[in-house]
Amino acid sequence: MNKSERQVLYRKALETDPSATPNTSFRDAFGVSNSAKIIPNGLFCFNVNLNSLSSETDQIVVHCLLLFPPDDEIYFSIFIKNGMRELRARLDEMASAGTSKPHKKSGLNFEGAGVSNTSSEDNPRLSPDDLNYTDNNKNVKGYLARDGRLYFRNKGFFDEMPEDLHSISRPVDIEKIVFAVYPPEAAARRSLLAREFVGYLGNLIGRDRIHEVRNIWPEANAVSPEMARMPNTLELTEIKAAVSDLGGYYPNGELTRYHAGLNFLPTKHFVILSGLSGTGKTQLATLYARAIHGKNTRDAVDPFLFVCPVRPEWTDPSGLTGYYDVISDRYVVPPFLEAVLIATAFRDSPVFVILDEMNLARVEYYFSDVLSAMETGEALPLHSNGVPLEGTTGSSIPASIPLPSNLFISGTINIDETTNPVSDKVLDRAILIEMNDIDVSGYLKELEIQEPSLSDACKHCGQYLIEMQSIMARHRLGFGYRLIREVVLYHSFSVGKLGQDRNDVLDEMTVQKILVKLKGSEAQRALLKDLSKLTVNLPQATSLLEQLIADLDEYGSFQTSR
Repeated sequence: MNKSERQVLYRKALETDPSATPNTSFRDAFGVSNSAKIIPNGLFCFNVNLNSLSSETDQIVVHCLLLFPPDDEIYFSIFIKNGMRELRARLDEMASAGTSKPHKKSGLNFEGAGVSNTSSEDNPRLSPDDLNYTDNNKNVKGYLARDGRLYFRNKGFFDEMPEDLHSISRPVDIEKIVFAVYPPEAAARRSLLAREFVGYLGNLIGRDRIHEVRNIWPEANAVSPEMARMPNTLELTEIKAAVSDLGGYYPNGELTRYHAGLNFLPTKHFVILSGLSGTGKTQLATLYARAIHGKNTRDAVDPFLFVCPVRPEWTDPSGLTGYYDVISDRYVVPPFLEAVLIATAFRDSPVFVILDEMNLARVEYYFSDVLSAMETGEALPLHSNGVPLEGTTGSSIPASIPLPSNLFISGTINIDETTNPVSDKVLDRAILIEMNDIDVSGYLKELEIQEPSLSDACKHCGQYLIEMQSIMARHRLGFGYRLIREVVLYHSFSVGKLGQDRNDVLDEMTVQKILVKLKGSEAQRALLKDLSKLTVNLPQATSLLEQLIADLDEYGSFQTSR
């Protein structure tokens, strides 16, 4: 889609704006010479022909365009309605001033503030001594100043707005500004500068008068209206239904607690999910984000969802917040910082970031800066350079950046020999949700509904897995839904495709997926005996358990070879 095609679609979208009337006049300022640019103390918005303004026109909407490198475009439309009387008076005033012969002092009180010292009839940039107006309004320049109002000239250009705005006659009030950013998809390498400009407009005229229009351009990864919904605006039943449709199974209230933990505070959203491996902790966080964003499939592209795998060697915040790379002379932007940048750019959309296996490293070491920013409201420190640095995503990285209130942080932790304990400092700042209760029977029924081809495998493995889980749970052990699903899938494949005996396959999976995790001392002798009773008809499992009991007798401890 070229620029002309984008402009046509933008115009059509604005023609259907609810405030448009039959007598609204739409004007374009998309050209190279009349497109918008930022100037000191204000914004040059447009240069349009207002010479033939009908007496019946009750509203003017001027379509403007501002370009940001490398290829972002922000289209914005200025609505003038209540200010039409003042605008007509200003047009008459300028045309009247231009009917007299140009002279050094026009008698009006706006001589030359901020005008450059070059002059040409083809491109009339006038010196202070020659400031004048023309007798028509074919080229009216509109400037948005610091007071949030528009100021007009019909000849010459301001290179900067004057400090004293009272020196310019008849400012005009603006009803609202409607905008759209192209490309419409969210990415840290684009949109941030454009979104900062939107914030600038909001500072000038008030954030409540800045409105975004979406779905103008048919881009695959465009930000849909559903992606601009905050979680606390949705009914829990709607979220549960969406998560279920995506394949999530959380029968013990985990989803309810997770939703409450993320949303009970207006500005801090931080939840830690703890539990057995394979219970669906990461899946809960990702499916919840996709449900909030209106995604219908697990593999749908979601630019507002970031999964950050934590690495064991992290001892400082650089794995999250990035660092300056002297070789490339750029600031390395990891997924967490990219999520912060995206959330900063799209403040009306919830952005979800998941720290997966967050206690593989010492959380207090790498997460301290984020915790401090979260708790104090201070900006997150990034670097000490006096000017922004170029990031590896193409964005400009400031020295520090506040954590936006639309950033939702989730972490997952496991408790085993490979992980680190999580201190009270971290737990006090999060909502901790444990996910250790496994409903084997209910999950197998759900699995049969989702994949009817697994029905035979579910029936053959079901009771055995239920009893196995029951025995292990009595000893504070167990397995999650991921293991159950993989046992069933393996069984279905081996029996249906390879023609293996059903019990032989169950025996294999018991050894390969369940018993392989066992280790302990005398306190676990009862566990081994209970498991031996359950696996009496499975020779491989029986043999392994006998060996573990023998090791316990001889060494006082046992561990399955891994």
